Amino acid sequence: MRRADRSSLRADALAGLTGAILALPQGVAYAAIAGLPPEYGLYTAIVTAIVAALFGSSRHLVSGPAAPISIVVASVAASAVPADSAAYLSYVLALTCLAGVFQLVLGLARLGVLVNFISHTVVVGFTAGAAFLIAASQLPSLLGTPHPDSAALIPTLMAVARDAGDFNPACAAVGGVTLLCAVLVRRLRPHWPALLAGMAGGAAAAAVLPASLGAIPMVGAMGGTLPTPSVPPLSLETVRTLTPGALALGLIGLIEALAIARAISLRSGQRIDANQEFIGQGLSNIAGSFFSCYAGSGSFTRSAANYEAGARTPLATIVAAAVVALVLVAAPGATAYLPTPAVAAVVLLIAWNLVEIGQIRQILRADRGETAVLLVTFLATLFLALEFAVYVGVLTSLVLFLARAATPRLVPVAPVPTRAERPLRNAARRGLDECPQMRILRVDGALFFGAVEHTARVLAGERAAGRRHVMLVGSAVNFVDVAGAELLAGEAEAFRREGGSLALCSFKDPALSAVTRGGYLERIGEENVFRSPDDAIAALFDRLDPEICRHCRARIFTECARAPGPE
Repeated sequence: MRRADRSSLRADALAGLTGAILALPQGVAYAAIAGLPPEYGLYTAIVTAIVAALFGSSRHLVSGPAAPISIVVASVAASAVPADSAAYLSYVLALTCLAGVFQLVLGLARLGVLVNFISHTVVVGFTAGAAFLIAASQLPSLLGTPHPDSAALIPTLMAVARDAGDFNPACAAVGGVTLLCAVLVRRLRPHWPALLAGMAGGAAAAAVLPASLGAIPMVGAMGGTLPTPSVPPLSLETVRTLTPGALALGLIGLIEALAIARAISLRSGQRIDANQEFIGQGLSNIAGSFFSCYAGSGSFTRSAANYEAGARTPLATIVAAAVVALVLVAAPGATAYLPTPAVAAVVLLIAWNLVEIGQIRQILRADRGETAVLLVTFLATLFLALEFAVYVGVLTSLVLFLARAATPRLVPVAPVPTRAERPLRNAARRGLDECPQMRILRVDGALFFGAVEHTARVLAGERAAGRRHVMLVGSAVNFVDVAGAELLAGEAEAFRREGGSLALCSFKDPALSAVTRGGYLERIGEENVFRSPDDAIAALFDRLDPEICRHCRARIFTECARAPGPE
């Protein structure tokens, strides 16, 4: 508030009005995804948004109901109690509180760095899978067919296919009009509230369609009251049942919020404090659980609109929440004339926007490993419990990372003869000749316990091929642990026993700290450690067999000029 002045207050007020227009239809739609009445989506857009704005780090991030979070809430809570039972809301509030506690603990423990271990590919895959699940869950409402007993993808699609012949034409027409209106407004008037326009078009279509086409179910009026304080039921059995899902829910919420905050900060120039953002998200969900809110997170749509509308401080989010509260109290009957198929159509549009087609194409083109992570996360989201899908994606990405780290590339390099400084370059790629007695290998990666077996196998292969001298170029090595130091010492001794040598050059001092402090340098030999490749080649050249040099035509080193040449 110290930055607030008359100009910023006006900008925040206008941005808040824009945010409220977006929050109203999204709150209703996201509550439907979570299996809750519409007012609970608006409660979340009020309480959660205000607390996150006050205690978070970003000036533009808008928290509240979000699509991926809503479907995880529905999945976790419905696995404990049926969605149509009286206890469902209690479990949702308990789940929200537990997720908030988990987020707050991570923030207070300064563990914001943990989000960095969840790759963007995992988020893209999970979001795309969640979009498919969200879309499938709305098909019965859109077509006016009975809802299946199971919320899983395959049973839902099978039920829709089985009942497709008995669909309600009126429901399908209202859904079609809603989609058409929303898409046209988004195309022709991008700055207008497309979702609100779609809902209005669907409501108008429901009012004029003849009753002979079929009955159209309505969302129903809201309670017309602000959320009242209540204590979430956190019994020992409830906590035990919901904790695994709450951990996943809290993690997904943090990923989403921080990703959105960072994306907007690239444009606003603000520095984001990940730990403070964790604290803000955690407090917002804890507070929300005491005021009938379900779990929330950052909303990219509302946050981007908040920034584009000129918001300067979190006051814009508070203004938006106040407007939503005013509508909830002053016009609770607005949803009484809102057709359920119109809400389903809006949710379908939201689900489509969750699928990042451009990002998926880039991942598929960029790397096979990342493609595998994307597909595994996507399929896990579709066919496993949602609370485990993110864990599967993270585990897959970590396994691939460890597999790559455990097999560092040892690239044969050789001097470039056409350049005066004779730099070392990839011999195979450049078609460069190599010395038959001394192999120069550039190590691309860390020499740690996981990479020891692979590196030892490569060096043993060099000895088996008859190369008595090997030089390791370590300019790309940033870490050598005790296992790596033991490897270097053992390999140096193995080469020495066969009348050769293992030399190290261009290793940074921090990378060799375990080697020097652990006493491994004595086993390697200080005479085998060099600052630069030129120093190493000059010293090692004198160790080469002159008889082999006499018949060698490669002549790749400048020192070869003083060696006996081929007859």
